[in-house]
Amino acid sequence: MASGESTPNPEEESGLGRNFITQIIDEHNASGRFDGRVHTRFPPEPNGYLHIGHAKSINLNFGLAEQYGGKFNLRFDDTNPTKEKQEYIEAIIEDVRWLGADWEDRLFYASDYFGQLYEWAVRLIKQGDAYVDHLNADEIREYRGTLTEPGKDSPYRDRSVEENLDLFERMKAGEFDEGECVLRAAIDMASPNINMRDPVLYRILHEAHPRTGTEWHIYPMYDWAHGQSDSIEEVTHSLCTLEFEAHRPLYEWCLEKLGIYQPQQIEFARLALTYTILSKRKLIQLVEEGHVSGWDDPRMPTISGLRRRGYTPEAIRAFTDQIGVAKANSMIEIEQLEHFIRQDLNYSANRVMSVLNPLKVVIENYPEGQVEQLEAVNNPEDESAGTRMVPFSRELYIEQDDFMEDPPKKFYRLAPGREVRLRYGYFITCTDVIKDADGNIVELRCTYDPETRGGHAPDGRRVKATLHWVSVEKALQAEVRLYDRLFSQEDPSKVANGQTFIDVLNPDSLQVIERAYVEPSVQGAEAGTRYQFERLGYFCVDPDSTDEKMVFNRTVGLRDTWAKIQKQK
Repeated sequence: MASGESTPNPEEESGLGRNFITQIIDEHNASGRFDGRVHTRFPPEPNGYLHIGHAKSINLNFGLAEQYGGKFNLRFDDTNPTKEKQEYIEAIIEDVRWLGADWEDRLFYASDYFGQLYEWAVRLIKQGDAYVDHLNADEIREYRGTLTEPGKDSPYRDRSVEENLDLFERMKAGEFDEGECVLRAAIDMASPNINMRDPVLYRILHEAHPRTGTEWHIYPMYDWAHGQSDSIEEVTHSLCTLEFEAHRPLYEWCLEKLGIYQPQQIEFARLALTYTILSKRKLIQLVEEGHVSGWDDPRMPTISGLRRRGYTPEAIRAFTDQIGVAKANSMIEIEQLEHFIRQDLNYSANRVMSVLNPLKVVIENYPEGQVEQLEAVNNPEDESAGTRMVPFSRELYIEQDDFMEDPPKKFYRLAPGREVRLRYGYFITCTDVIKDADGNIVELRCTYDPETRGGHAPDGRRVKATLHWVSVEKALQAEVRLYDRLFSQEDPSKVANGQTFIDVLNPDSLQVIERAYVEPSVQGAEAGTRYQFERLGYFCVDPDSTDEKMVFNRTVGLRDTWAKIQKQK
């Protein structure tokens, strides 16, 4: 290190800051454990799509590796072929990469280690630390005992090593039916930790595996494969959510009995969001029962759903950094997540004008057939974004909510005889209201002041409202999907009176507007392009868009409830 240079401060080099995990890592580095290495991993099971809770784990694991100049692995714990699909593997790889995590050449699968795991299981049997048990699943559960009562030994626990080796080899060869027998660790059926009461290490599954085909008839349980996979990859810090805390003694027991390299398992609180379900089992139910359009439905808390809705990886990383890591579970307000996407899009999304509920305006003193181009600012927060030209014509659309025939005192938008400003355009005054036979307002007649081009009056007069608009002749018709929270209850997992989380689905979570209008500058924008529709919110182009019809998803509205709450605090 050159003279005058300071020692790198991990806290300054990462958004993660200091927490109890970095404290543990610092202590390990100070003591020389792991030789100063930091090597983390993200180990998803490919039995569904990733969600925002996984994003917290990904950003934590990759962030710590990056913070300490270490390594990060992506490993699929693919030990259950009955629930795993190649579709899930591909989606997970895309999501992890999209979030910005880089595993370089370290993409692994637990199935890569099936041969080694089998050999280690044989070693446990030879040491007298594992046995083949012919109790069925219900009997194993009964023998295990309860949280207040100890379990009792299986009648097959005292089989000889030779008999166990023979039975385990026959299990591997496919000689037994599913459920006929399992391999269990021989630990302590009286242990106060129920996970240590002779846990199952292998079960029989006559299922083809996505990667190993029909080679195996036995598959390792997660608790057996997980720690040994960490060991093989020389992971230093195995970060898990709190529900695995009670499994840590088993993680350590397996490694110690095998006498192999031992990582440090550390548990942290999982993410819980209001108005959101993060149970993979329940998310699968939502998809399979058709309550949503798929895993990437923008109402879903999946990474693919958030991406389709218009969320950015930068906003998600900022959110997970802000909530940090803790040792106790807690519920996070979804407004916090919404705050960070607003904050990001405020700086990164170009502005355009769109009308969702159109009301026609005819400017009677504007020349018929004339179209002029008005200069509009793309992003007032980013000068480098430049400007665009917006077509202005005699006939316009404004929002229906921007006009009232008989307005209350504090309504400052358009009304009969009132003058308002059109964004980037002119001052207009409403002179007449046209209604249909049922008395519904269908059109407004207005006049404009040609001296107010650009929205400023030469005589200095002021108006109290500025309206967005689009040209009837030049605007693009679009479909706009207004997404809201999927659940109407703050904690959908806590329902009463025999209800399930399905019963508290929000019936208004999606509103589709078939005939919205957007200024023509968005024509041909790629799927995922994000905009602020002025005065309406943030929207992005949906993959369903075609050359004939654009489709936009509402990411989030403009109001930032969380920022307001924080300001009040």
